[in-house]
Amino acid sequence: PFPEIIELNVGGQVYITRHPTLVSVPGSLLWEMFTQKNVRSLARDSKGRFFVDRDGFLFRYILDYMRDQQLVLPDHFPERSRLQREAEYFMLPELVKMLAPKLSKQNSLGDDPCQSDPEELSPSADATRNLTSASATLPSAVAGGPGGAVTTSTGAASTDIRRAGFITIGYRGSYTLGRDSQTDAKFRRVARIMVCGKTSLAKEVFGDTLNESRDPDRPPERYTSRYYLKFTFLEQAFDKLADAGFHMVACNSTGTCAFAHDQTDDRIWTSYTEYVFYR
Repeated sequence: PFPEIIELNVGGQVYITRHPTLVSVPGSLLWEMFTQKNVRSLARDSKGRFFVDRDGFLFRYILDYMRDQQLVLPDHFPERSRLQREAEYFMLPELVKMLAPKLSKQNSLGDDPCQSDPEELSPSADATRNLTSASATLPSAVAGGPGGAVTTSTGAASTDIRRAGFITIGYRGSYTLGRDSQTDAKFRRVARIMVCGKTSLAKEVFGDTLNESRDPDRPPERYTSRYYLKFTFLEQAFDKLADAGFHMVACNSTGTCAFAHDQTDDRIWTSYTEYVFYR
């Protein structure tokens, strides 16, 4: 009952693939969905595409695996654990094994850089080693100074260190202003709040509210200007930045005006504003 070419809507992301690809792994969830005879039991979106309520970005790797049963991930892939969870949901045991963290001979995690997500707030191993070596090279007289200030300060920094850096919040807003007698003017409609900065900092501050679909494979220590937030309240973004210890250091804005209609005096003001935060 299924056509040769099938359109899927996975979490808002549209995929087009062949029916044999979806049923290439017997026993998987997609195999069960697209081998049944009752097509009407499958959920569809408003345009008739088959709908799956899962992570639309990670599904690209699920579909790639369904094509040839091989796993190829980009360098410094930060979503390995989440992709493993998606593989479990789609009932792909072999893919789950490929994504499972490997243990070394000392029963510790190996050197795979993709085993955990980069949102962890703890300092990196290199930073910890640098702090330890710096404290070890201090003269004993200084380390044992009055009150042990140097030792205490170094110890506190090693346990409560935070990455310093800039995050820029940008948004395009608009509002309609009509005649003086008009009372239903719409003020500050924010279409999308964009985030610019280092990937690890952006994920640390905004967490699950950060939409990474436009730049999904960015390594943690690289910079991006293509992230945006899943909400449209500037104050909510400011609260999250303040909670993470950021302070606004600069802002700028530009604006333009145009007539909404030739027959009326209504004007539409549009603006682009950026706020620069630093910690």
